[in-house]
Amino acid sequence: MRFLIVTGLSGAGKTAALRHLEDSGFQCMDNLPPLLFQQAFTLCEKVELEKPVALGVDSRSGALFDAQALLDALDSSSASHEISILFLEADTETLIDRYKETRRDHPLSGSGVTLEEAIAKEREMLQPLRERANHILSTAGLRTRELCDRVDAIVARGDNYHSLRTEIMSFGYKRGIPRESDLVFDVRFLPNPFYIREIRAYTGLEAPVRDFVLGKEETKAFLTHLYALVDYLLPLYQKEGKRRLMIAIGCTGGAHRSVAISEALGEHLRALGKTVNVKHRDIALEEGSWSFRRDRSKEQA
Repeated sequence: MRFLIVTGLSGAGKTAALRHLEDSGFQCMDNLPPLLFQQAFTLCEKVELEKPVALGVDSRSGALFDAQALLDALDSSSASHEISILFLEADTETLIDRYKETRRDHPLSGSGVTLEEAIAKEREMLQPLRERANHILSTAGLRTRELCDRVDAIVARGDNYHSLRTEIMSFGYKRGIPRESDLVFDVRFLPNPFYIREIRAYTGLEAPVRDFVLGKEETKAFLTHLYALVDYLLPLYQKEGKRRLMIAIGCTGGAHRSVAISEALGEHLRALGKTVNVKHRDIALEEGSWSFRRDRSKEQA
């Protein structure tokens, strides 16, 4: 398994980095006490996680923080897992300015301890982790977007972990447009299989309806334009930092035209090597309706 330990000074951007990694496909756990790292490695291995894991650790653990315990856990697990450390830091002046802006307390601040003293104490606590870090990133002067780009550059490999994840959902307009959709395409202009008695009992997942919908000249022309538009947009969404894109395709009921078009678009994107998940929101509801069951019974008879 692949583990990334995200640590560093408070106020240096660990929370933003972990949120970005989670959006990029990592399983993230933040503020994990070092004494629990060995159990975390064992648990992740036991459940056979299929994605990389990012573990956040810093001085917020308080009395539970033990740098040597973390290093011991890394040493005992490095033979069976790929483990790297990303250490985020910034100069003291930058950290003080950030705390002034957020008005939050430093984890090590307290009665009689100034912010500057707390930062210095934390540097000393985390120094063993900094010495073992595979990557040290100074975040002074970086905006959140720039920080995320730096994190991508550090941890990116050929596994496409940070590629745009595209979801395609068919739906029926009579039940409303999916609220989570980013792009919505209305295919109610296509010939409707519902009005063809011999095939209305089938769905867009089955050959009679699929062949009917995809065989129409209107559909072929539409798909040409749809493919071109989606192919153009996906790289732009990814460039802007979007990690998940929901494309909703709707017809009247959500069982015929929208299903066939969604599957066709999914096949097109997979052929280009894209990560795609196709869902059909309303197909089960339509199949469970009285009129659909009646037509299905007639067809089977």
